[in-house]
Amino acid sequence: MMEYDQFRAMNSEIVLAADGEPDAIARGFGRVREFIEAGEARFTRFADTSELSRLNRSAGRWFQASTELFEVVQQACEYAEETGGLFDPSILEALESSGYDKSMDEIRARGASSNRSVRPTRSNFRAIVLDEAYHAIHLPLGMRLDLGGIAKGWMAEQAALILAVYARACVVNAGGDLFAVGVPSAEAKWQIGLEDPRDPKQTLAILNVDPGAVATSSITKRRWQQGDRVQHHVIDPRLGRPAETRWLSVTVIAPHATTAEVYAKALLIAGADEASRLSVQRGDITFIAVDTAGRLWGSPKSEEFLDVLHQYA
Repeated sequence: MMEYDQFRAMNSEIVLAADGEPDAIARGFGRVREFIEAGEARFTRFADTSELSRLNRSAGRWFQASTELFEVVQQACEYAEETGGLFDPSILEALESSGYDKSMDEIRARGASSNRSVRPTRSNFRAIVLDEAYHAIHLPLGMRLDLGGIAKGWMAEQAALILAVYARACVVNAGGDLFAVGVPSAEAKWQIGLEDPRDPKQTLAILNVDPGAVATSSITKRRWQQGDRVQHHVIDPRLGRPAETRWLSVTVIAPHATTAEVYAKALLIAGADEASRLSVQRGDITFIAVDTAGRLWGSPKSEEFLDVLHQYA
């Protein structure tokens, strides 16, 4: 029997589902909540006390990191290199300049900053130095990192592995970053709704996926008004401002949640012209994009995962 739990963390809805014995699953849900709460406290950029904030304040000198923070920063640097900088953890200044200088919950409640006088400088993620033997990180002077998306994906996968100890099959969905372990009883696949980015109440298709990760990046989810402009949180590192793309969202199916999260964002920024090349370069991912008309686009094997409810381009 499938059991569910839902709570809010990381400015996102966290949904847990697990198939198994209710008493064991309840213990697993408790452990996952504790893990995600600790992870949010570690990785948030909105609290001065977080480990990420302390790392950012240490720019210009070495910082002794926890195993968790070092792993996420190391993966972020590797993905940045792999995507040619389309994914870049060092875009915090550009995010803040675009108005995302406080949590999305606060922006929705009180509005964004209207100060656009600061023009972000282009960061160089290759200047980050990692010492794996000592778990030490050196950021160049003036650089600050945002790990929001990749940390959320990392936590979703780790949380699902924790929950799997208590369940036959389970899934953790952290605001669109999803990781599944096993499959539900009497089912061959997990069925995941592909949300219409123009109307979150509508479903465009059903994804039939094996255990692993699914992540969606969208320019319609985290939006705000800054002065006379509508801004969103997907920064094009090449320009230092919110990306301009005819795709509204990209969903990626991958073996790991950090891979799915990173490539959903990178492909959304890249757009139709570069997305196919990038996805072929990374042979273990499949993507589905939604354009402004609600049409679906995807990599060659994407139709194998889809029960399409609307037009496929």
